[in-house]
Amino acid sequence: MAKTLMVQGTTSDAGKSTLVAGLCRVFARKGILVAPFKPQNMALNSAVTPCGGEIGRAQALQAIAAKLALSTDFNPILLKPNSDTGAQVIIHGRAISNMEAGKYHDYKKVAMGAVLESHQRLEAQYELVLVEGAGSPAEINLRENDIANMGFACEVDCPVIIVADIDKGGVFAHLVGTLALLSEQEQALVQGFVINRFRGDIELLQSGLDWLEAYTGKPVLGVMPYLHSLNLDAEDAVTIDNHVIDAQLRVSVLLLPHISNHTDFDSLRLHPNVDLRYVRYGEQIGPTDLIIVPGSKNVLGDMAFVKAQSWQAEIMRHLRFGGKLLGICGGLQMLGQAIYDPDGIESSAKQISALNLAQFSTTLTGSKTLTQVSGECLLGEIPVAIKGYEIHCGVSEGKAFNQPFMRFTNHPHNITQDGFISDDNQIVGTYLHGLFDTPDAANMILAWASDGRVQANAFDLAKHREQQLERLADACEQHLDIDKLLAMALEA
Repeated sequence: MAKTLMVQGTTSDAGKSTLVAGLCRVFARKGILVAPFKPQNMALNSAVTPCGGEIGRAQALQAIAAKLALSTDFNPILLKPNSDTGAQVIIHGRAISNMEAGKYHDYKKVAMGAVLESHQRLEAQYELVLVEGAGSPAEINLRENDIANMGFACEVDCPVIIVADIDKGGVFAHLVGTLALLSEQEQALVQGFVINRFRGDIELLQSGLDWLEAYTGKPVLGVMPYLHSLNLDAEDAVTIDNHVIDAQLRVSVLLLPHISNHTDFDSLRLHPNVDLRYVRYGEQIGPTDLIIVPGSKNVLGDMAFVKAQSWQAEIMRHLRFGGKLLGICGGLQMLGQAIYDPDGIESSAKQISALNLAQFSTTLTGSKTLTQVSGECLLGEIPVAIKGYEIHCGVSEGKAFNQPFMRFTNHPHNITQDGFISDDNQIVGTYLHGLFDTPDAANMILAWASDGRVQANAFDLAKHREQQLERLADACEQHLDIDKLLAMALEA
């Protein structure tokens, strides 16, 4: 049976996901069969497993760090918000229903069973399970029926380390206050602290570390430095701007209220010849070469938002002046004539008129398409290989799809093609996520968007991700007490 070590944080964005990813790579390099695990994740960035399940993007990254294929057991409960108070609930990779916060709070008693089932399977397969908590364990209002932090840790009786972000300030108050708000049983599970994102002279921090250890009786297991320009897949937060001087291509992504899978644009954000900008609430799109309408978890609500921002008129003006337009997933659906949601899958609205830029309409359905796919991109004169994944509910039908964007070679549902290319070659729509992550296909899309100015040197995101994971693991080995962490896990 595997041993389990859990990483919890004093706040959201304290560095839990990154620390678990780094430790997964460290232990994998040591030949230890290690698996990531997050009992409950709330995020709109997700990934598709080979078996057609859905998990949080952070656990997909951690699996890559551990050199494993993706599995729904790595993230048994995924919540995808579709309003301020509700979310789609995904259990073991499959959506079961939409729930308001109050209803889900009661449902967590059932959800714990799914969490423990996945954890038990991982225990049987791996030597070590590294668990990531969610938010903070000290949220008093969320303690009842907790499955994400100490509720899980107490259930499986695993050691816990707590990480805090010193760059935010108040790191000692965060750590001491978090510990103080835990029960005696929970405090006993805490085996130490990690301080994250430190910049400066470590000698000036030492007196604080000594005080913290003396006051709490818990060791400081390391101080991670601020790793400048560390670029890894984001779990939720959007990196707003990436200004490139003398860029060959200007790209504007509409920052929708329910934007999903914005990791689609990581390759563009890191491309040396692309200036990527997110257009936010109250802003005009302005001059640009390519407008992207991204994925959405509430496509009817976000379509209404686009209209309220007057972006529809700007898109039309952009097209009149010869600009290019790309819609991905929910963004594809917005390019059509209408979107219907008769069963209230994502919204209380039953239908909305869309941008009417292509001849098709979409009807949302209860079944969700979840699959990894590959095929050929048909945007240029000579097709090139492309691969990615689909996460969407709904069926889009109409004449626009007679001129497809992609021809599949391995779609598990025997679907032969995806998306459309407009007759004037200015508009492309696709359900495919990750379309910029295949270098040859990205080169083709960027050449199309820039009228040939960007023809080569697409950013290789997979290679970059590996470099960043190795850099992160090196930092973990240098600045953390890895031997103590490993002994803590394996001897528990």
